[in-house]
Amino acid sequence: MTYIVTDNCIKCKYTDCVEVCPVDCFYEGENMLVIHPDECIDCGVCEPECPADAIRPDTEPGLDQWLDINTKFASLWPNITIKKEPDPEAEKHDGESGKLEKYFSEAPGSGD
Repeated sequence: MTYIVTDNCIKCKYTDCVEVCPVDCFYEGENMLVIHPDECIDCGVCEPECPADAIRPDTEPGLDQWLDINTKFASLWPNITIKKEPDPEAEKHDGESGKLEKYFSEAPGSGD
């Protein structure tokens, strides 16, 4: 099992989770974060820290697409280990449906 970031992170990009990760397995895209599944030690400390409730164990049904997205972009985007300000419109987009199709960007973030 590993933890993965799902669609509710898109356009929210809270970074509370990266501060508590003991193995620094978060990677930053332009408008979301991902977890590198091979680096995650399954400790679960990040899951309750996410204000958008976007972190899930990969054992939950229907998350295969998100496991693929996390795996792909963790190898392309820069590592992030420090908390940053969330997206300016995070509250507006928190809980919005269809965020992958509407907003997902393959562009990298700035990382640390």
